[in-house]
This record gives sequence, C-alpha cells and structure tokens, in this order.
Amino acid sequence: MTQRERLTFWAGLLAAFLLAIYFLKSVLVPFAAGMAIAYFLDPLVDRCERLKMSRTVGTAVVLLGFFFAGTGLLLLLIPLIQAQAVQLAKTLPNYLERLSVTAEPLLNMARAWLGNGGADSLDLPAIAAQAGKWMLSFAGQLLSGGAAVANLLSLLVITPIVAFYLLRDWDHIVAAVDGWLPRAQAQTIREQASIIDRTLASFVRGQGSVCLILGGFYAVGLTVAGLDFGVIIGLFAGLISFVPFVGSIFGGLLSIGLAALQFDSLTPVAIVAGVFVIGQAIEGNFLTPNLVGDAVGLHPVWVMFALLAGGALFGFLGVLIAVPVAAVIGVLTRFALSRYLTSPLHLHGIPPADDDTGNDGH
Repeated sequence: MTQRERLTFWAGLLAAFLLAIYFLKSVLVPFAAGMAIAYFLDPLVDRCERLKMSRTVGTAVVLLGFFFAGTGLLLLLIPLIQAQAVQLAKTLPNYLERLSVTAEPLLNMARAWLGNGGADSLDLPAIAAQAGKWMLSFAGQLLSGGAAVANLLSLLVITPIVAFYLLRDWDHIVAAVDGWLPRAQAQTIREQASIIDRTLASFVRGQGSVCLILGGFYAVGLTVAGLDFGVIIGLFAGLISFVPFVGSIFGGLLSIGLAALQFDSLTPVAIVAGVFVIGQAIEGNFLTPNLVGDAVGLHPVWVMFALLAGGALFGFLGVLIAVPVAAVIGVLTRFALSRYLTSPLHLHGIPPADDDTGNDGH
C-alpha cells in the first residue's frame, strides 16, 4: 500500500468508528462505564494473581469489594442527602424571601437605571418562582422519562457484568489488540500506548482520589461550620473538582451566598469561605502534587474544552469518555509535533518547485 492508501484506510476506519459511537451513544454508557471500572481495577486483580489467585477468582473478589464499598458508602450518604433535600424543600421559600429583601436596593437602582419601560420586568419573587417551576418540571421529566429509567437500570445491571468479563479477560484483550498492530509500526504504537496508559492512570486514579478527599473535606468542614445543606454542597463541589477550578468556584460562591442568607453576622460567612481557601491550599500543595503529579500532561483548558465538546457531541457518554480521549489526543499530538520538529519539513522547509526555465531553484 502507498502512503496515501494507508492514510485513506486509517482515516476511513476512524470516521466509521466515530459514526458508530455517535449513533449508538444512547446504549454505550454502561459499556463505557464497565470499561472504565475494569481499567481502574486491573492493577488490583494483577496483584491478586501475584498472590496465586486465579484471574477469575481475583476479578470476583475485587469487583465484589468495589461494589460493596460503593453500596455501603451510598447507604451512609443517602439518609444524610435525603434529610438535607427535605430540609431544602422546606426552607427554600424563606431563602428566596430573604434574597428578595436583600437584593431590593440593587433592584431599585436597576429600575431607576432602566426607567419605567424595563422596571416592571424586574420582579424578583416572580422570577424566582418561575425558575423554581422550571427546575421542578425539568427534574420531573428527567426522573420520569422512560429513557432515563432505562439508562439507570442498564447502568445498575449491565455495567457490573461488562466490568467482570472485561476485567477477567483484560490481559487476553490487550494481547489480541497487540497482535492486530501493523508490524512496521508496532513498536512505536506500543510506546505511545504506554505513555497514554501512564497519563490516564495518573489522571483518573490520582484525580479521582483528589476529588473524593476534597468532597469529604468540604462536606465535613461546611457541616461543622453550621451551613445548611453542607453535605450536599461539599460532596458536589468535591466530585466536580476534576474540572479545573469549577468545583472550588461553584462550591465556594454557592456556600458563601447561602451563608450570607443563613447567618446574621460575617464571622460564619468568613468561616465558610475559609473552608474552601484551606481546601484549595491542601489540593494545590499536597494532594495534586502527590496523587496526580506533573506527568499528566493535560492542560486545564484542554480538559474543560474536552468535557464541553464531549457533552455537546455525545451527551453523558461524551462526558464519560472526554478525559481519556483528551489524553490520547494530547499524547498523539505531542508525538506528531516531536516528529515534525525533527523532520526536513521543519528544518529545511518545503523545497521550491522547478520554474519554467528548467532551473531547480539552487
């Protein structure tokens, strides 16, 4: 095959793969989740094999431990989250009323600036009530939709099965894929795959640990500070910390705003703000350097773009696979750039074409 034929073949294969993902995105979520779990737990199963367990027994032990730990954590958290959700439903009207009173001076200034034509549209209680109706309607549609229920059931039922078979056969799958590689480029592909594996391991396992630790710290800190709904806000802020700056900014602003409505003095508000300042200091100075490291190679802007682009193109599946795909693209881009910088195209430029007089340009 010529160079052009090879490029055409691989480009067509990539296009077919992307089209298949796009059209099957509604059913691929449990399979992507199962693959992620298998990749995450493979080192533990390898360790079980070194302890003379069979691959099947090691897979069963590790998966059962993983799902039992996850179920136990959910059983501990669900009562707290449920209690705070009930409390939120009861106290939300009071918070909205206090918010309207607090914001009334600003609304008066805005009405004076807009004049009579736009003053009537700034009715904060009506806006808040309408926003609440929209949120409740959206939540009801989300929970009652048949597709949502089907996706949830598929995650709960299919994901463990997929994870078990992938984890049990992980080494065989890797060996089979390695056997499919074109022989001339096999060594180069293995080297880049190894770099991708290290990048993903550093980010997924390391950043996942950082998110869990931060979520626990924020939840405990906000609860000790006396903030209503501190568990919900803290856990959510920690779990979305894999998106750079979003968890701390969103959680901090929401917590400080809620504290300003809940407390009558500035001291509790400052304590709530201090929880996030301390959390960011711990993350930046201890957690990220030790658990994630500097070898990830994923720029924060690239991660945010990947998450937004993945969600826009493939929905929840896109968000789930955004970081692995971003890692793969980042590694391959750096490899291509390193090849370009050592190629004649960069070092010598494109040679001039022959002119009509027969001169060769030298």
